Amino acid sequence: MSFFKKLFSTDKKETLDKGLEKSKTTFFSKLSKAVAGKSKVDDDVLDNLEEILVASDVGVNTTLKIISRIEKRVAEDKYLGTDELNQILRDEIGALLSETNRGEATEFEIPKDKKPYVLMVVGVNGVGKTTTIGKLAYQFKKAGYKVVLGAADTFRAAAIDQLQVWADRVDVPIVRQNMGSDPASVAFDTLQSAVAQDADVVIIDTAGRLHNKINLMNELTKVKRVMQKVVADAPHDVLLVLDGSTGQNAFEQAKQFTAATEVTSLAVTKLDGTAKGGVVIGISDQFQIPVKYIGIGEGIEDLQVFNKYEFVDSFFK
Repeated sequence: MSFFKKLFSTDKKETLDKGLEKSKTTFFSKLSKAVAGKSKVDDDVLDNLEEILVASDVGVNTTLKIISRIEKRVAEDKYLGTDELNQILRDEIGALLSETNRGEATEFEIPKDKKPYVLMVVGVNGVGKTTTIGKLAYQFKKAGYKVVLGAADTFRAAAIDQLQVWADRVDVPIVRQNMGSDPASVAFDTLQSAVAQDADVVIIDTAGRLHNKINLMNELTKVKRVMQKVVADAPHDVLLVLDGSTGQNAFEQAKQFTAATEVTSLAVTKLDGTAKGGVVIGISDQFQIPVKYIGIGEGIEDLQVFNKYEFVDSFFK
């Protein structure tokens, strides 16, 4: 199908295949049970498939879209064999995701007309936010960009220290203050430092508290406003980090954060340790926000640019 017209880099694809292994194994073991003893796709098979997709955290709305597409295929071809179901799923989920022009990037790149390119990272504690920032810094530096980090999650001393560890590991400069400092002040200093160093990319870590949405909203709004005193159109991207292993909870976090601030892209982490990889398909479809990055392992190289062609090909391989 034309959806799979892209060429995949071998190393990246192998890592992705391995990272999605748990999700694939669980999904296909359920699928094989659902079609056991059946030779063609009928209403029973579709009902079972619907349950499997929802259980795989694809999400109810996206599942209904996928089932509707397959029902249309069944109506057009009166005898669709269950042995074809894997390929049909691959095609229809691919077609569903191809309805947007997002998820087509293959490299860690930034717009050429933004310097410094300011990336503000949000997300609750424990989702892998700081680790994602560290891996992003590594990838951007590897791509030839000059990177500066800003430790504006001043609510937790551990967050500042953890970001310092990543800055040291990747060998990029970090701007930090003491725990309890004003996050907007840290963001301001970071941007001033980045401009002075002629940096290409600035990544600002922010506090991950959702228990009081109004406070979070006010804090992030203030951080943005203060950054704009240095770089007029900052931030250029507000990246929300979600833990893929939490399945439906990731959807809920996305709803909460998009209500609190304008989120422009998503990173879904910890996909290697879970059978809930389907959450990426649901989030890609349900939120009008592109999934930019996926985390599929512990290693520093195991953060990838999300490419929907590669993802669907790996998931249904």
